[in-house]
Amino acid sequence: MKLRSHYIFSTGLLALFNSMIIHEFYINLFISSIISVISNSLIDRIGHEIKGPYIARSPRTHTIPRSIIWGIIPSIILIVISEILVTIIFETDYSFETYFVCIFLDGIIVGPSHMLLDVFTEKGIYVKKNNHWNRFAIAHFKYNNPIINGIAILCGIIMLYYSFLLSSISSL
Repeated sequence: MKLRSHYIFSTGLLALFNSMIIHEFYINLFISSIISVISNSLIDRIGHEIKGPYIARSPRTHTIPRSIIWGIIPSIILIVISEILVTIIFETDYSFETYFVCIFLDGIIVGPSHMLLDVFTEKGIYVKKNNHWNRFAIAHFKYNNPIINGIAILCGIIMLYYSFLLSSISSL
């Protein structure tokens, strides 16, 4: 999938998840978009190798367990600076612990959400079988297929919309 599809899909998924914990949409959108952009960028930039004229995925980041690790790294950095964000910028009633849990869980979720989209592409993701990395793909679509990327983006937008609705309903 295209990187922007990963960004929007993961942002929507994380914002929807966050809206069940923190009922302020714009804070959820801020947190989820930062984690989504940084984590998805790391997964693709570190996990792609140039082989001649082609760019290939590697098991360095394109496995479910390793994608979780690459998703947690930006979350930990955001947790460190989130106390400053919570107290100075946002001035919310939520405790630091609430943000800590939300951000850490976002880090766990973002990597597998990246793998969820990539498993539908022709190159798929890596799974370990008999001590050897094998590719696994469900649908074998090209990574730049506009229809499949559009569906992923639309799903992300729908999840953002429902996140907004949940936040609006919870704040009443």
